[in-house]
Amino acid sequence: QVQLVESGGGSVQPGGSLRLSCAASGSIFSINTMSWYRQPPGKERELVASITSGGGTNYADSVKGRFTISRDNAKKTMYLQMNILKPEDTAVYYCNAGGLRVVYGSLPADYWGQGTQVTVSS
Repeated sequence: QVQLVESGGGSVQPGGSLRLSCAASGSIFSINTMSWYRQPPGKERELVASITSGGGTNYADSVKGRFTISRDNAKKTMYLQMNILKPEDTAVYYCNAGGLRVVYGSLPADYWGQGTQVTVSS
């Protein structure tokens, strides 16, 4: 049973920082791309940042220069360092593991974490 568990969310004032973590556990052979998504109140879920197994990264324009995504393949863990947080960053942040194979040669599948709340407010 594959599980993704996010941690590190919370409340912070504008201009502050938070670091999110996403730990994958269970039977995992490989993970292709890991991503952070967020869903602001009353809005649709959107891609924040993604990172491939080789370290290639992609960011939403709204977070470029403020957020940094990284991953530790050996620990099957992904991180999101969020700096200079703004009220518009308030959302539930979700971890996604794309193209995950539980064993060699198995069909790839996508998995989601349960989400962690980030609130930016003065």
